[in-house]
Amino acid sequence: MAQNAPFSSDTLMDLLRTVQDPQTGLSLASAGRLESCTVDDGGRLTLTLGVAREQAPALSALCDAAAQKLQTLPNITKATIILTAHRPAGAPEPTAGQTASAAARPASAPAGAGGHRPLGGPAPAPGTPVLPGVKTIIAVASGKGGVGKSTTAVNLAVGLGMEGLRTGLLDADIHGPSLHRMMGAKGKPDVVEGRLQPMQAWGICAVSLGMLVDEKAAMIWRGPMVMGAINQLLSDVDWGELDVLVVDLPPGTGDAHLSLTQKVPLGGAVIVSTPQDIALIDARRGVTMFEKLHVPVLGLVENMSYFCCPNCGHNTELFGHGGARREAEAMGVPFLGEVPLLADIRASGDSGVPLVIGAPNSEGGKAYRAIAHTVATAIQASAH
Repeated sequence: MAQNAPFSSDTLMDLLRTVQDPQTGLSLASAGRLESCTVDDGGRLTLTLGVAREQAPALSALCDAAAQKLQTLPNITKATIILTAHRPAGAPEPTAGQTASAAARPASAPAGAGGHRPLGGPAPAPGTPVLPGVKTIIAVASGKGGVGKSTTAVNLAVGLGMEGLRTGLLDADIHGPSLHRMMGAKGKPDVVEGRLQPMQAWGICAVSLGMLVDEKAAMIWRGPMVMGAINQLLSDVDWGELDVLVVDLPPGTGDAHLSLTQKVPLGGAVIVSTPQDIALIDARRGVTMFEKLHVPVLGLVENMSYFCCPNCGHNTELFGHGGARREAEAMGVPFLGEVPLLADIRASGDSGVPLVIGAPNSEGGKAYRAIAHTVATAIQASAH
């Protein structure tokens, strides 16, 4: 164990042992392996624990309380606990050529079996089809965070439901799952015969990792675990018969995007950006990525296109205006529409009532409905 802290391993583990899961009695000390402990000049302690992959979600929920215990140590001003999960020795990384069943085997399988199942549970039987009842899968992506991608995904999915399509919504933003809150979904999904049941809200069904883990838990997962979690959210959920499944991807171009395209055929992608050049640079990368993966880009959405004053009705272009439209024209992809910057949009996310439901006649509500109508038309055209 790497350590520069003036504390013994026994002292640290004794403190961790005082915080236990009330249902299982599990603690970070009993389930974790101390890998390192460092203290910087400001008294900030960082503790790294190796844990079993299948126990990571439950143990993450204990980290905040355990860190508070560590802060009682002499001269410690702040404590942080980082959980790492390693593949068992001898188990190789799954390759792009592996079958879905091979990639879905549990982490506890014999050496050489491969696959990550960070959410636990039994692996599907070999040859089990993925999303057999889903006709079309649409990804919502952005080149960078903070541009309103998840808000767009929620309102697009609910808007598609309002267009008469049987719609599902999957939150694949593993490190920052938020769609459960934005959809107003409370509690945990039911499990029937080993398969997770999506929650029903606002005319669609939805699943988010945020429904399964503590909201305060930090998802410090390596790439293979992210890919494993997405595979499980696709294959371990009873999505049923859907016309379209909307997938909210993490920002950027990384493991989650590659895992999704390798696992299922995408019917298209919607790219969300704000008008300014710095955001459009990243949006351009998103378009290029999907083109390289042979996924059709359904179009760009310009979010925060302008600020509409609620008092006088004057529009102010806080971040510029029209950048996404010009970028779409330059790249030869459709432009889906402009969404204004409104307090109602922020409030809808916090309240759990999507804008297309809570304020359908607002500037933002009408913009999202128009985007959903355009996407629905594209989906229906591709089905014929």
